[in-house]
Amino acid sequence: MTIGTLCAKPVARIRRDATVADAAMLMRASHVGDLVVVDGPEGQSPVGIITDRDIVVEVIGQGFAPAQVPVGSVMSTPVLSLREEDGLLEALEQMAARGVRRAPIVDRHGRLKGLVSIDDVVPLLARELAKISVLIRREQTAEVRKTEDVLQDEFAT
Repeated sequence: MTIGTLCAKPVARIRRDATVADAAMLMRASHVGDLVVVDGPEGQSPVGIITDRDIVVEVIGQGFAPAQVPVGSVMSTPVLSLREEDGLLEALEQMAARGVRRAPIVDRHGRLKGLVSIDDVVPLLARELAKISVLIRREQTAEVRKTEDVLQDEFAT
């Protein structure tokens, strides 16, 4: 499975010169806890991420006025961007190596296509583990039946 098939689309995005107050309002309107910060002529190149936690801890918690603070001064950067054709395990390895919970997904031209979060991956992995669990139980059940059949054959003779 590629990370591009798993990622959330469309992505809530904001420019680095917007204010933190703008970011908070956009998060509320979009019902998200993070925004991809973009640059470029069409706002397609991810350059950072700002989260609701960044706003609380780095701005409000330090007594700054959200309407006066630019997103670019609070965002996490450099951003880990994953290619949409990257495999799930490769993406998880990169995220773990960088210690990030979310990463923008880009196409081969570096244009923003989606956002993946550990919160997106956990339910998928849980479903896959449940399938493996079913397989293990079926194997165990088949083994028990086979053993019972052999024992019945031995005692029948």
